[in-house]
Amino acid sequence: MVGRFEKLSELEWKLFEDLLPPSPEKKGRGMPHVPFQKVLNTQLYVLITGCRWYDVPRGEQWASKSSAHRWL
Repeated sequence: MVGRFEKLSELEWKLFEDLLPPSPEKKGRGMPHVPFQKVLNTQLYVLITGCRWYDVPRGEQWASKSSAHRWL
């Protein structure tokens, strides 16, 4: 069954925050790490709605499909 998902509320994020590792520091070159809250929002969106990774929405609250898939 397909559901709806907007994003995690601040209270929901606080529940997950302790389970995730601390954000890694940027060391030299390369792209900075995406905040885990955005990654988790994107992963939950895919799992709840059943969409393909290709169809992940873009915006301020979402991580890129490649970043979210890599962390999965």
